[in-house]
Amino acid sequence: MQTLLLKWNQMSLVKRIFAGIILGVLLALVLPGASGVSLLGSLFVSALKAVAPLLVLLLVMSAISRHQKGHQTNMKSILALYGTSTFLAGLIAVIASFVFPVSLSLVQSTEDLSPPQGIVEVIKTLLFQVVDNPVNALMNANYIGILSWAILLGLVLRGAKDSTKDMLTNLSDAVSQIVKWVINLAPIGIMGLVFNSITTNGLSSLLDYGKLLLILIGCMLFIALVVNPLIVYVNIRRNPYPLVLTCLRESGITAFFTRSSAANIPINMRLCEKLGLDSNTYSVSIPLGATINMAGAAVTISVLTLAAVHTLGIQVDFATAFLLSIVSAVAAAGASGVAGGSLLLIPLACSIFGIPNDIAIQVVGVGFIIGVLQDSFETALNSSSDVLFTATAEYTKHRKEGREVLVKA
Repeated sequence: MQTLLLKWNQMSLVKRIFAGIILGVLLALVLPGASGVSLLGSLFVSALKAVAPLLVLLLVMSAISRHQKGHQTNMKSILALYGTSTFLAGLIAVIASFVFPVSLSLVQSTEDLSPPQGIVEVIKTLLFQVVDNPVNALMNANYIGILSWAILLGLVLRGAKDSTKDMLTNLSDAVSQIVKWVINLAPIGIMGLVFNSITTNGLSSLLDYGKLLLILIGCMLFIALVVNPLIVYVNIRRNPYPLVLTCLRESGITAFFTRSSAANIPINMRLCEKLGLDSNTYSVSIPLGATINMAGAAVTISVLTLAAVHTLGIQVDFATAFLLSIVSAVAAAGASGVAGGSLLLIPLACSIFGIPNDIAIQVVGVGFIIGVLQDSFETALNSSSDVLFTATAEYTKHRKEGREVLVKA
């Protein structure tokens, strides 16, 4: 047994995760009544969500308190990359929806939904997150609030004694070690998530929405495998696919099954460390990306909104369609402040075309039906691109400084 465990631990995490996926499928087919298996998945996601807020707070505080003047963090470049990708995702989704129009069989949603009434409300919610009580921010995993407090405290502590900074570093290292322990349990956790997905979400209900799912997933794959690599190539002037595929393999797979950008923050930070990126940068860009880098959400909002437009036979001109791309990108960036994520922002986008709220809510109901796949692909795209663009900004800096760009994969 000891030899078997040693060999298991010597395997790469990705191979162990694939083994967990296969085992989860087999258990779901052979022992569908083994409810204890799905509990392992819930425990894994809960553990990641529990450790992520504390990790972000301590890591950012420690990094900023020890930050040296003149040291560039690439945050402007990363924010530009986040914004470019999210806008292009919305635009491509709009184009795809016109090329392949879809009509919906609208359903009444069984959820008690409270969608935002406009962009102003989304931005206002985001601003209130910035000034949230720090304890409340930690309890509710409000990463905008956590980041704002961590940055402020880190700036103040730059003038603290070295012993205080050492204590912060030690606490940060301790939580990082706990994160490594949790991540090593990923194969078991994902086995439980796969088991739960197969036994509770029958795929028969998705067949009626096959074309809609194809457009959604097709757009997200196009962003991940064509648009994002093109953005990376323009910046680093190297073959982008080793880095793109590494991010999809080591971040996208876990995000696909956890369906939570917040839960994937520890995974992404570990990947950034593996890629040799600057901790002063990724300690801020990764939790920030989990909040505002939402290309997948922009795709979801645009595609489902235009599906409602086609269903109702509304004629759309180019200017309005382009406006939808902008609105979906802005709304997606503020999705974290709205319970239910991207789906609850669909009524906001529908209002551009004068679609009544009761019809828009029915479109949200369709989104919940296909959410088992839509949300998985959306989260995988969002979360993996956080690492991708953080690495791209750093490699671009190396290129401009005349240093050799070594793209680790």
